[in-house]
Amino acid sequence: MTTHSNTPAGWYADPQGTPNLLRYWDGTQWTEHTNPGQVPQQQGGGNAWELNVSRTPDPAKVQHQVQQQAGVSPTGFGGGTLFSEPVLVVNQKAKLIELVNEYSVFDQHGNTLGSVVEVGQSTAKKVLRFVSSVDQFLTHKLEVRDAHGTPHLVLTRPAKFIKSKVLVQRANGEPLGEIVQQNAFGKIRFGFMYNGQQIGAIKAENWRAWNFAIVDHTETEIARITKTWEGLAKTLFTTADNYVLQIHRPLQDPLLSMVVASALTVDTALKQDSRGLG
Repeated sequence: MTTHSNTPAGWYADPQGTPNLLRYWDGTQWTEHTNPGQVPQQQGGGNAWELNVSRTPDPAKVQHQVQQQAGVSPTGFGGGTLFSEPVLVVNQKAKLIELVNEYSVFDQHGNTLGSVVEVGQSTAKKVLRFVSSVDQFLTHKLEVRDAHGTPHLVLTRPAKFIKSKVLVQRANGEPLGEIVQQNAFGKIRFGFMYNGQQIGAIKAENWRAWNFAIVDHTETEIARITKTWEGLAKTLFTTADNYVLQIHRPLQDPLLSMVVASALTVDTALKQDSRGLG
């Protein structure tokens, strides 16, 4: 079966689920060539089809990412949580094949604050995601967890056709609002909607949607998302997307959760669309 997958050629777990059997993917289709072997596993479990090439983050590299790559000046320590730090560093786990979205979140000094993990994907959906580009049309649900693994937010991006929408809820199911894409062409803009009212927005600063300004209902900038460059080889051959969120002043809910959610979902909501932005 020929596909348009961007997955590089190599040995991967047999898609039919045969234990400890590797099958060769030639870059466009599965071949008849198989080999017995140990299927690559993610640290701590995960899906056997994904080859995770992430390493333990180096605090010095995170600081370089913040100060040199994103141009964010060092500030004092915040409260040490996802919702009390002035700077969040959101780094997607680098994988040659991405079947489940995963991100690590750090403060500006390289301390781990939490993670974002996709949940609720069936095996069939993972197979479809591997062999095709229809992933953009599927529903995605992400859990935002603190450093202890406790969920705080659930972010759901329903299946989309042209425009994206992200539903933001607390872990107990209490709705906090929606992040709604407002246009499909030009500089992409998302509105923060709460009880039918727009309380802010996230605005791409160019058509490639690399960097975003976040504004409140008065169009005053309250935060900024900057994509940081991982180097040509890593960007071309893995799925890693890394961002730095800088919050300019203390915020209150629901706007605070919407701002944090926007930084954690910008990749899922916008970058993985058919235009190949990123």
